[in-house]
Amino acid sequence: MDRAERFDAFRALADRRGRPGIELIASLDATRDGRADDPAAWAPGVAARLGLPAAAGLGPATFYADLAAPHGRRHVRVCSAAACFAARLGRHLPETEQALGVAAGTASPDGAVSLQRVRCLGYCYAGPACLDGDTPCTGPRLAAQLTGGRPPLDPPVPAYDATGDPVTLAGIAGGDPPWQVWPSALALRTPEQVMAEVAASGLRGRGGAGFPVAAKWASAGGSPDTVLIANGDEGDPGSFADRLLMESDPGRVLEGLALACFACGSRRAVVLVRSEYPRALAAMRAAVRRAYEDGHLGLSVHGSGVDVDVEVVQGAGSYVAGEETALIASLEGDRGCARPRPPYPTRRGVWGAPTVVNNVETLAAVPWIVRRGGRAYARRGTRDEAGTKLVCLSERFARPGCYEVELGTPVRRIVTELGGGLKDGARLRVLQVGGPLGGFLAPEALDVPLAEAALECRGAALGHAGLVAFDERARPEEILRHVWEFAAAESCGACSPCRVGSRRGLALVREALEGGADGPGPDRTRRGDEYRRVLRVMGEASLCAFGRRVPPAVRSLARACRLPGWL
Repeated sequence: MDRAERFDAFRALADRRGRPGIELIASLDATRDGRADDPAAWAPGVAARLGLPAAAGLGPATFYADLAAPHGRRHVRVCSAAACFAARLGRHLPETEQALGVAAGTASPDGAVSLQRVRCLGYCYAGPACLDGDTPCTGPRLAAQLTGGRPPLDPPVPAYDATGDPVTLAGIAGGDPPWQVWPSALALRTPEQVMAEVAASGLRGRGGAGFPVAAKWASAGGSPDTVLIANGDEGDPGSFADRLLMESDPGRVLEGLALACFACGSRRAVVLVRSEYPRALAAMRAAVRRAYEDGHLGLSVHGSGVDVDVEVVQGAGSYVAGEETALIASLEGDRGCARPRPPYPTRRGVWGAPTVVNNVETLAAVPWIVRRGGRAYARRGTRDEAGTKLVCLSERFARPGCYEVELGTPVRRIVTELGGGLKDGARLRVLQVGGPLGGFLAPEALDVPLAEAALECRGAALGHAGLVAFDERARPEEILRHVWEFAAAESCGACSPCRVGSRRGLALVREALEGGADGPGPDRTRRGDEYRRVLRVMGEASLCAFGRRVPPAVRSLARACRLPGWL
């Protein structure tokens, strides 16, 4: 049977129950709030109220971190991702546990307080960070902020344009208001003309995959049933560009989404915002309400006969659910596991409809392109990789923040000139580029353009273009363990190469570190062979890019830090 025709039991059942996917996840989230007991005690009841079997509630309730974690009446989420780890080498986690009197992943016996360990809150420029309810606390004195000894620190995202003519930061750094392009595009342009400008621009997806945007739009075939999804599930630790855009310029994101709908002939769009970004979620919902009030969204927008409806949805805590097939599964109320392709989402996505998934940063560039022309955008960047990119510099830099740069800008210039090098004169141990599954560059290897092809030649990847600096306080072996911990915790479990491989890789690294070794442990030949086998199987057989990217990421770290035993 063709993969496109395979029977999906969950979809078939949900179809008969009115497709309660988004409602199911939202109901599970609302029920979980303030409860410290196991999902088995409450998730089946939520499913039953929607006419679904217990498994339909237990599946997502035990998969998504926000639903599986116990929630006390006071719920604190503490970040343990790369930038926060680099800030204080992870010491903030036990300090937070001591301050609250609970271990991460647990709640106090009376249900008064709970602590959840998460991987990135989008405060990489000011880490370490936590969310006390929805109140951010940042900086080295987290424990004092949580106990009332110091007021919560919530610094805004520093944002800078390094191009002289910002595209994505046109509103934030350039003062250009949103919704200037949309009305005129409806009145003066056809969908084909908008598509042609984006094609001429050479714009590629900025969420990590780098697929040509116009080609993805065209592959949906112009069906009015096409669903557009703005992916704001910015899970790459070290990146906070999407959070900046959604909080500070949500109208530009929505305008880009509306233009994408127009080009694709779509009438429906969804904005998915990760739960770790409560302010971004509120800002996007407020921006959608204003857009309807101002006539930018709804039926026959600006009298054009074009309908565009937009819904904002909250994620439930899963890194892999940022992958487009896993994201679609989550919107349907299923676990956020990657699905085999083909069929590709543009042919068969949300509830079987053609679905186009674009990253928030990608969509924010579309209004500039339509207004100024695709060729103007294509002249920026490099010959093979056009345009600009938002680059995020972590807390270890002297001038952390979000910078818009042209693709091809040397990484060394970004690190030394824009970022000012490391704070307090510290020396760089290694630079993580493009998230936990991107790659690592040694200090002497920074003379490389910020471009996908160039970074790939050095064993790294562009990804979301988050740059996390580790100074010489960080031991390379501890960084290696941190990467494996992320892989083991965030693997969706849909395929055994990634599920088993990530756990076994972590176990091998832990065994070696506990034994004081600089390679795969005392029995080096046996463990070394097993470690290399794990990397080979994950790289060749994993279902999605998550599992396939772990081996090159850890190998690049081993090369950059001269750890031959871990290659």
